[in-house]
Amino acid sequence: MANQDTKRRSWAEPFKIKMVELIEMTTREHREKAIKEAGYNTFLLKSKDVYIDLLTDSGTGAMSDRQWSGLMMGDEAYAGSRNFYNLRDTVEKYYSYKFTVPTHQGRGAEHILSQLMVKKGDRVPGNMYFTTTRLHQELAGGTFVDVIIDEAHDPASPHPFKGNVDFDKLDALVNEVGADKIPYVCIATAVNMAGGQPISLENLKKLRQWCDEHKIQIVHDMTRVAENAYFIKTREEGYADKTIEEIVYEICDLTDAATMSAKKDPMVNIGGFLAMNDAELYDKACNMVVVYEGLHTYGGMAGRDMEALAIGITESIQYDHIRARVGQVEYLGEKLDAAGIPIVKPVGGHAVFLDARAILSHLPQEHFPAQALASAIYVQSGVRSMERGAVSAGRNKVTGENYMPKLELVRLTIPRRVYTQAHMDVTAEAIIDVKENAKDVKGLKFVYEPELLRFFQGRFEEL
Repeated sequence: MANQDTKRRSWAEPFKIKMVELIEMTTREHREKAIKEAGYNTFLLKSKDVYIDLLTDSGTGAMSDRQWSGLMMGDEAYAGSRNFYNLRDTVEKYYSYKFTVPTHQGRGAEHILSQLMVKKGDRVPGNMYFTTTRLHQELAGGTFVDVIIDEAHDPASPHPFKGNVDFDKLDALVNEVGADKIPYVCIATAVNMAGGQPISLENLKKLRQWCDEHKIQIVHDMTRVAENAYFIKTREEGYADKTIEEIVYEICDLTDAATMSAKKDPMVNIGGFLAMNDAELYDKACNMVVVYEGLHTYGGMAGRDMEALAIGITESIQYDHIRARVGQVEYLGEKLDAAGIPIVKPVGGHAVFLDARAILSHLPQEHFPAQALASAIYVQSGVRSMERGAVSAGRNKVTGENYMPKLELVRLTIPRRVYTQAHMDVTAEAIIDVKENAKDVKGLKFVYEPELLRFFQGRFEEL
């Protein structure tokens, strides 16, 4: 483990505020009506009815003055936008990938990649699933296989790198189906569904060697790669003196291709890309992006947004920024932990994850305790969070049974450069109040269940 100061010192955000957006606190009566009208699904709440919005960090961050000025430099040419070439060069400089295909957001990149690389009957191992990633793999005919270490499924485990791959699970998969049925290993940095948990460079280097031996590629879900790099710097032996920039580049350089939802680390409100080193795969991706997104030099993005993204990449790897970003998440996590609130440990890079099954121990998982807890937090305080448990996991397509993951969590996702520590204090106090009255929270059942990604639009009623 890298040496760390044992005493926490006060720190301030590495920015000052130029503009504010006014928010309004509603009454409990108003919120009770709003959550019922939303079918007890926080995704269906109207933004105007939310006080502190911790639903997601996707596209909700605050851009810098440099990024806003970049919007004025947008070259909206249909073909050959100068902003594309700036983005392409920035991706290669900081992320190592030679070729970049812009998309409207991360799932656009997932779709193109899955259609090009996944065939019917393939197995796609990864360090825990992500909802849209797994769906695109399934739509292409593949099956996701979880190969993350067991500690990732234990909220209380203190393992510093819960995003690591279990090589016994990978070997077992190869023995079962053969390496030719595995198009790639999907590796997420700062694994979302595990609680924002990082993968170590030691583990990733071992995976690179394993994949080379089996002639299998590595695809990097790099949405939160800078947060992962911060944890490597502060937790992994031998990296304390490395810069975030150096660690990010080393992570990416160990992989073959990447999907990026640029709405997270680089702090733009929309956008993403597919990146790779293989020229043949790039040509195929350019052909597909024209069909589904737009010309290969803008994909699904306006020129102005590509410019803001290129600037955001350079800001995301600055140490002061990423230290403050992760530090705010840790601040909230430490306040909740000190109050006895069960959370996923160690605290991740983008969110604090509440252990809903431990908090609402009177509810069986079939009654969706994470969904119920997210609703109760909103009613109590106006704080919007989101479910990451059985609802998000979906159903087995063959049996129709709900998947029941070991992790039944509520995610408190902190937008970048948006809220102050006082907002974190208010959030913590609200959750403590809900915990004290946990037995009053009722379970839920579906009254409307979409076929795909049901957590976005599903509706519930109280039992």
